[in-house]
Amino acid sequence: MRVGEIANQKHPSIYEDELATKARALIRDFSLRILPVVNAEKRLMGVVSRASIMTISSSVSPIKVKGIMANPKHSATMEDDAYQTVREMIRLDEWCIPVVNNHTEKLLKGVLGLENFIENIIKISPEKLAKPVSEIMSTKVFACTPEDEIDNVWRLMQEKALAGLPVIAKDKLVGIVTQKDLLESGALLPTFESHKGRHRTPAKISAVMKTNVIAVQPSIKAIRVAKIMVSKDIGRVPVVDKDGKLVGIVDREDIVRLIVK
Repeated sequence: MRVGEIANQKHPSIYEDELATKARALIRDFSLRILPVVNAEKRLMGVVSRASIMTISSSVSPIKVKGIMANPKHSATMEDDAYQTVREMIRLDEWCIPVVNNHTEKLLKGVLGLENFIENIIKISPEKLAKPVSEIMSTKVFACTPEDEIDNVWRLMQEKALAGLPVIAKDKLVGIVTQKDLLESGALLPTFESHKGRHRTPAKISAVMKTNVIAVQPSIKAIRVAKIMVSKDIGRVPVVDKDGKLVGIVDREDIVRLIVK
């Protein structure tokens, strides 16, 4: 399987001299995890992530895309082996990477996400996902409560490189909050743009969390979780016991590890 067979070749991109606020709108409106940045020749210059977009506090910020973009940790070519590529993505903890024509010209061709790989495996080799969730889930789960302040949860996400957190109350799963939720909410977050003179009551997670959480029990097969992730475009699924107590979480990396190990 080659990267070009499964990559999203219609993924949006943005020019380096455009405003960062446009990048934020694209990431929010198209639910993107990364936005490749290109020059006039469509050469890959960098990427903008949800995390970097959330450093912009103002809807009229003059900051340009090149001021917040970062070098991609990894990029692939259309001819690269997909299995080797996703192994490297897991090693680097990257869920999405840009795809280029070659590593010399670096002309952008698309984006490869773990979900593209998972979706293809569901079609061609579903037997690779026959194990129960209990064998692949993470049991050391970072979580928050509805009363936690958004600022503090955002800092935790940044420190631990987390894209989402289950929300618990009295040991029971009551919701989930993700970077996407925070971005869509317009919540003010700790940023490099000044908040001087701003006096505000810290917003709580209860204001932005999703309460209609899709959760599964440990005995559920990984194939069912994989199908949920692809069909609902979600990155993680909490695992609960019969009483609704959080016992683990399964994310896209867990699913891909099962496939490629």
